[in-house]
Amino acid sequence: MHEYTSTARVWGLTCPGFPEEVSRARRWTRDILAGSPLAEDAELIVSELSANAILHTASGRPAGSFHLALEVSAQVIALSITDGGDADTAPKAMHPGEEATHGRGLGMVSALAHRVVVRNSDDGHTVTAELFTDSQPPGGHPC
Repeated sequence: MHEYTSTARVWGLTCPGFPEEVSRARRWTRDILAGSPLAEDAELIVSELSANAILHTASGRPAGSFHLALEVSAQVIALSITDGGDADTAPKAMHPGEEATHGRGLGMVSALAHRVVVRNSDDGHTVTAELFTDSQPPGGHPC
C-alpha cells in the first residue's frame, strides 16, 4: 500500500455459480495480492469459500452467482464471499470423521485466518476471513 493512502482498497468480483469460476476467483485474488506473503493463504481461503457457496447454496443453481470482495489495508486482508442463499443452515466449521469426503473447508479457513465472521441475511450468507498482516488485530499495539 502506498504510504499516502490511509484507507483500505476494496475490489469486488461477481462470478456465475459454475465450478470453473472457483479457479477464476483464485487467480483474481492472486493477481491483486501479488507479492504479499499472505497471497497463498488468501487464495486457498477464496477457493474454499467459493466452492462452498457453489456446493451448498443457490449460488450453484442455474443463474446463480457468488460475490467476492477483497479489502486490503496496511493491517488486514479481508476476503468475503457472499452466496446466493437458500441453504438450510448458516456456514459453520464441522468436525467430520476420518472417512468423510466433505466438511473440512471452513475448519481449514478458520485455521488459516486470524478471524472468520459469518453474517446472515435474507438474501444469503457472507463469510469474511481476515488475515492480519502483522498477526495482530487492527488497532492492536505491539507492546
